[in-house]
Amino acid sequence: MKGGLPDLEPKLLARWAEMNLFSRLRQESKGRPKFVLHDGPPYANGHLHIGHALNKILKDVINRCQQMLGQDANYVPGWDCHGLPIEWKIEEKYRTAGLDKDEVDPIAFRQECRQFAEHWITVQREEFKRLGVMGDWDHPYTTMAYQAEAQIARELGKFVMNGGLYKGSKPVLWSVVEKTALAEAEVEYHDHGSVTIWVRFPIVESPRPELAGAQVVIWTTTPWTMPGNRAIAFGPDLTYLLLRVEAVGDGSLAVPGEVLVLSEDLAEQVLADAKITDRQILARLKGHDLAGTIARHPWQTHPDAKGGYDFPVPLLPGGFVTNDVGTGFVHIAPGHGEDDWHLGMAHGIAVPETVQPDGRYAPGVAIFAGQSVLAQGKDGKYYSPVAKPVVEAMKAVGALLHSSKLIHSYPHSWRSKAPLIFRTTPQWFISMDSNQLREKALKAIDATRWVPAQGRNRIFAMVESRPDWCVSRQRAWGVPITVFVHKGTGELLRDQAVIDRIAAA
Repeated sequence: MKGGLPDLEPKLLARWAEMNLFSRLRQESKGRPKFVLHDGPPYANGHLHIGHALNKILKDVINRCQQMLGQDANYVPGWDCHGLPIEWKIEEKYRTAGLDKDEVDPIAFRQECRQFAEHWITVQREEFKRLGVMGDWDHPYTTMAYQAEAQIARELGKFVMNGGLYKGSKPVLWSVVEKTALAEAEVEYHDHGSVTIWVRFPIVESPRPELAGAQVVIWTTTPWTMPGNRAIAFGPDLTYLLLRVEAVGDGSLAVPGEVLVLSEDLAEQVLADAKITDRQILARLKGHDLAGTIARHPWQTHPDAKGGYDFPVPLLPGGFVTNDVGTGFVHIAPGHGEDDWHLGMAHGIAVPETVQPDGRYAPGVAIFAGQSVLAQGKDGKYYSPVAKPVVEAMKAVGALLHSSKLIHSYPHSWRSKAPLIFRTTPQWFISMDSNQLREKALKAIDATRWVPAQGRNRIFAMVESRPDWCVSRQRAWGVPITVFVHKGTGELLRDQAVIDRIAAA
């Protein structure tokens, strides 16, 4: 039986409009219990796709069902108008014209973003209506509405006044493509190919005399972080072996007679990977026996280092070090990892500025200044162009024990799809623990009925362990951090009258 839906649907929609159906439902629903569907809004940045259709139709079914069950299901649709998706589209337009966004007047840029969003709201509204979705389409909410932006400023002001907002330098997931920090919700995990390296760090000082002349072996999947190395972490409760290399196979970079320190549980795998065919165990040590030991950076002896790596590399206890994979030692770059940063802070290690916002090494980085840590190949895939120079520099000083390639799950920008890096930068954060914010959130989760029930466990674990919330972005289109800071001390101006004046502007 032919339904003739392409002809019938427009007639049904026209009849609903002629009846003013949505308004009549609201009139007839006065006094009923309210049913509010908290709808995550779409971005106003293009035509709808099948994902939008599935999302909105399922929600429309829920709203209609609740309306028929005797509730007032007043659905108010909305659009997310700020952030990278829209800014990225305008930047693409500039790039096509051979312009750099940084050369464009910020006010003009923001106005273009607003006009772009307004256009796609109009387009998407008609597309949603064509799908038959029932809602107050004449009075939607938008995040770029001035009253919405003012309310965001007021809410931020509450954190200013209660001490929950602060500025700090912490490692954040950073997009070198978009030149901004990203929040956890903006991160996707995809398989990514990385060069992995096993590197020897010579021990120069230790309270344990048997470690004299030995070399600690670290393993990393991020060779580009090696210029930022400042320490090595060991597992205090792990068992380590002091091994002397007796024989090696063809192609091995190991040297007979050298002494290596490795985790006992991981030693055999490392020896096999490095083509070490025979070894002698000289001693067994517990992790805490390594306390007080100091190594040196392998590039200290590199001819192009020019003193850039003349600093001690202490061995420090780290509870995050495990025997799951690697060597039992983790190289610590305080500027490029959360565990690294915390360990460095606990031991007073300064955080070097290694990588700039655009993904290039800073001018003061010996050997690699100006080189990029990330690039896009002709095939569209991203890779680390500096990985090969790092490997070669390690070979040049006899520090490379082995290298290989690994496919692993890695964080990517949800918008550009580019791999992200950890980078320590000054950002604005909302504390999760001051004012019991985390505690309140966890109580709210437990007070909520979850369908299905296992959804509660996932969100509870996420909130329970999440770090402080990074709310700043290095972008032009969005609500600014509406605060004033003392130039000399960095202290926030906590004045309710000023906050109210900003929101009223």
